Amino acid sequence: MKGKLETIGLCVGWFALIMQFFLMFQNRQTAIPEMIIRFFSFFTILTNILVALYFTASAFKLKIVPFKWFFSKGTLTAITAFILIVGLVYQIALRGVWQPTGLQYIVDELLHSIIPLYVFIYWYFNVSKNDLQIKPIFRWLLYPVLFIIFILVRGYFSGFYPYPFLDVLKIGYEKTFLNIGFIFITTLTMLTILLLVGKTIIKKQTKTQ
Repeated sequence: MKGKLETIGLCVGWFALIMQFFLMFQNRQTAIPEMIIRFFSFFTILTNILVALYFTASAFKLKIVPFKWFFSKGTLTAITAFILIVGLVYQIALRGVWQPTGLQYIVDELLHSIIPLYVFIYWYFNVSKNDLQIKPIFRWLLYPVLFIIFILVRGYFSGFYPYPFLDVLKIGYEKTFLNIGFIFITTLTMLTILLLVGKTIIKKQTKTQ
């Protein structure tokens, strides 16, 4: 059963990512190299890539670099937290920004709603003690930190910011950093909730054994 869940996860994940790249390519208003950079400038895309890679590594039991990193302690919980943040931020801050239709609507829902929910359900039924190691999990916070640094530095030189709440040109640095602070607080809260829920799950499993 677990192998089937992972296979579904990798198929849905790669489908959504490939279709999103195709749609961006089809509707591009910049040169192709710039479009590709912008594609990989979205936290949504990067996090969904992590999800797709995790399911790919798990389904095929890939223990070579870089896939073996997905078997490290705390990785599943960290990735679950980040993809849930993707979904949460979209529902709260971005859903009303634009109204996609057709294939773009389907892809949007996959990336921002269905995949986050699927990953959480997968985590809920497969979380183990190794997935709840605090230090490895919090080391993953380097990922959003590096993302923010990249976006701010590149945005300074290119003028492109992938999200309106990070658009320094429109809202200024003060509001941008307030938004960043709020997102990090939300991320820490999400990680804490998953740790508490995970420990409860493990305790129940122990009692039933």
